[in-house]
Amino acid sequence: MPSNEIELAQRFDFAVALARQAGAVAMHYFRKGGDLRTVEKGPQDLVTIADHDVDCLIRHSIGEHFPDDGILTEESGGKIAQATWVIDPIDGTGNFARGIASFAISIAFCVGGIARIGIVFDPVADEMFTAWRGHGAFCNGAPMHVSATQDIRQAAVEAGYSRKAPLADYLALLDRLLDAGCEFMQFGSAARGLAQVASGRIDAYVEAHLFAWDVLAGLLLVEEAGGCTTGFPLVGDGQHGLAVFACTPGIGAPLRAIVDARGKTR
Repeated sequence: MPSNEIELAQRFDFAVALARQAGAVAMHYFRKGGDLRTVEKGPQDLVTIADHDVDCLIRHSIGEHFPDDGILTEESGGKIAQATWVIDPIDGTGNFARGIASFAISIAFCVGGIARIGIVFDPVADEMFTAWRGHGAFCNGAPMHVSATQDIRQAAVEAGYSRKAPLADYLALLDRLLDAGCEFMQFGSAARGLAQVASGRIDAYVEAHLFAWDVLAGLLLVEEAGGCTTGFPLVGDGQHGLAVFACTPGIGAPLRAIVDARGKTR
């Protein structure tokens, strides 16, 4: 288990390089298009051969360099250890499989259930979003900060839709967001959406049900960029979903009230 900043720095540099390698594999398939050997895991829940190849690359590389670390990925599962890598090989597979350029590689490294390193790589835009707890958040090496928006009526909010939550609740949330004057969007990748919040391009990301591999890296980006989140502890087997709330502080209170207006988000 990493016990000092030097060992964390080694993992940070490794994770950045690994995300770029994984992005290259994903882009190889994305540029080819055509037959990605897509399988439907559930309604509108797809997995492709690219997901599996990226997953294999990441697991093999971590196992080779840090054999004592735990690994948990969306495609292969795994187990939580004191030090654990939490991976979504391609977040936004539905977009990826349809040739839509809105997906990302998500890599988080956790110690004691808390994310210490978060990497979200958008290989189409060639944007590497990075965070190391206590060291800030960056995009391609440039410091990031959440937006300065103070007025909920000026806010741009990505509201992700989960089929694990009631459709009526989601539609009611959209109604409340629009009634408050918010701009609403939905791009189909939570990791990428959270990176957009961290970079200040949008003001918030909310969703009723996501998994650790979807969000741990992105939530750390938001936190290190000065944003507010509800947190997402890595507990149990790491395969139970929770609600996600992340935003710039200036709209935190009114947005929280909108999200919580009918039932809790957790």
